Amino acid sequence: MNLTIFFPCLNDGGTIASMVLLAAKTARPIVADFEILVIDDGSTDHALDILNELKALVPELKVVQHDRNRGYGAALRSGFQNARGDLIFYTDGDAQYDPSELPLLLKALTPDVDLVNGWKTVRHDPLHRIVIGRVYHWIVKLAFGLRLRDTDCDFRLIRKVALKKISLTSDTGVICVELIKKLQDSGARFREVPVTHLHRVYGQSQFFNYPRLFHVGIALARLWWILVVKRAHRSAME
Repeated sequence: MNLTIFFPCLNDGGTIASMVLLAAKTARPIVADFEILVIDDGSTDHALDILNELKALVPELKVVQHDRNRGYGAALRSGFQNARGDLIFYTDGDAQYDPSELPLLLKALTPDVDLVNGWKTVRHDPLHRIVIGRVYHWIVKLAFGLRLRDTDCDFRLIRKVALKKISLTSDTGVICVELIKKLQDSGARFREVPVTHLHRVYGQSQFFNYPRLFHVGIALARLWWILVVKRAHRSAME
């Protein structure tokens, strides 16, 4: 088994080093062949400087740098495209999820499962983000027919063979809906496990904030039209 661990990173200079170090410490005893990718999506803080110095301590680390901020979806697509592992695990670089819980996903990835998705037992966010998150969850669950209990939980282990059956296009955070919808429609088999969600200690959310809500709504409506009404992706899978 070879494994790719990757983190999308945008101005996560205060947390990305701990995420990489903890991921490496977690993976070494259980996976013989692994790599760690950080997709730096045009950070303007000290994240890139930290990552370049960290390479000396973590030989498995590789950094993919975007010349400008392209969006969360673009960062995920870069991670998937640059991953060499047969299994791909990703979570965000802001340290709201714990990389040491990766073994929970690996244990749940039995031969009949293509994707293991975490679900937050308790969401440690400000109240307004919790409310927005729940509303968002039910909107996408009902509008797109998603069967996951926590589509918004970016703590995922995916078989590369399943990813090869789909094509992702979103540049924004709605890529998570696109990813799950297309995998679900392709026949991928899911399993979910409870994971820990932590308080944010550095930076701020790039997705669930008031200024972005309108743009998120437009992006979701466009994605709904493409995936639910037009359903062009289904013909490509046949």
